[in-house]
Amino acid sequence: MARQLEGDDQGPAPAELRRWRRHLANERAEAAVYRDLAERYDGEEREILAAIAAAEERHEQHWLTLLGERVGEPVRADLGTRILAFLARHFGSVFVLALVQRFEARASYDRDADATATMAADEQIHEEVIRALAARGRDRLSGSFRAAVFGANDGLVSNLALILGVSASGVSNHTVLVTGLAGLLAGALSMAAGEYVSVSSQRELLQASAPSPHVGSALTQLDVNANELELVYRARGLSSEEARLHADEVLRDATSGGGESVRTGAEGHEAIGTGLGAAVSSFLFFATGAAIPVLPFLFGLTGTTAVVTAAALVGVALLATGVVVGLLSGAPPLRRALRQLSIGYGAAAITYLLGLAVGGGLG
Repeated sequence: MARQLEGDDQGPAPAELRRWRRHLANERAEAAVYRDLAERYDGEEREILAAIAAAEERHEQHWLTLLGERVGEPVRADLGTRILAFLARHFGSVFVLALVQRFEARASYDRDADATATMAADEQIHEEVIRALAARGRDRLSGSFRAAVFGANDGLVSNLALILGVSASGVSNHTVLVTGLAGLLAGALSMAAGEYVSVSSQRELLQASAPSPHVGSALTQLDVNANELELVYRARGLSSEEARLHADEVLRDATSGGGESVRTGAEGHEAIGTGLGAAVSSFLFFATGAAIPVLPFLFGLTGTTAVVTAAALVGVALLATGVVVGLLSGAPPLRRALRQLSIGYGAAAITYLLGLAVGGGLG
């Protein structure tokens, strides 16, 4: 292990001791994060998180051993670790797991001469474990939640662009307000209708691929020698030999009372949500997002003041939705937030310039 000499003293230098104490504090805080997260889950996920907490405690012991009698006063963990601990203690959702995933990705033990190779490998594995747990959480998010997040973002961008474009043309504050409210309602209804048709159609397609509920009763009546059940599995892509073997197995189960049904694997289509749920979520969140740029005009602001206020409010909201999208997708939240902001402001700028051009032409 690396050691720095200080005069004739063969012990670690003060800077090295400070680094070890910081590692110790971080490991203690990270173990607490995983323990708190484990308390908010059940079954296998709880066991996995508890196992990671135990690994962090082993890392903690490594730094305690290095420090020996030089542990000193407790040191506060890094700010990021303390924030994670607070979130894990009070929320424990998929968003916290996504943050923990990114935090694990920044682990620096592979660049620390005083950390063991096992510790560095542990941190890399922890990142993959948390990535998998976060992916589970993302998979559980229904179509309604997806519609809500993207509905709000669409409402923010489309109505800000509409309001700024109309405002730039020089019309009255009343006209801008009416236009914004009309855009809110029209957009929300359009989004709701689109989500309803999209999700309902997807469910109908999946249901059309599912086997008939009456097919099971036919299994025991099939001619075992002809075994036409084999054709079902060949139609699903199995080779002739694979289809024959699988059909034989299903028939044996059916005649012995096992009664295996002829399934397609489409039973998990509930994850896409319902058409009505997606429509309602999309309507409400689009309307919520679209209402934000209307607020300054609704409260009587006019001209440049109203435009700047609307743009600022929408900018904050776009940053927030970008962070949510980043966490859901496992991408860097700040980068996604800035991307959302640039797209929203870009659309608004284009329509604003168009409004200026049209207003000048009419004038």
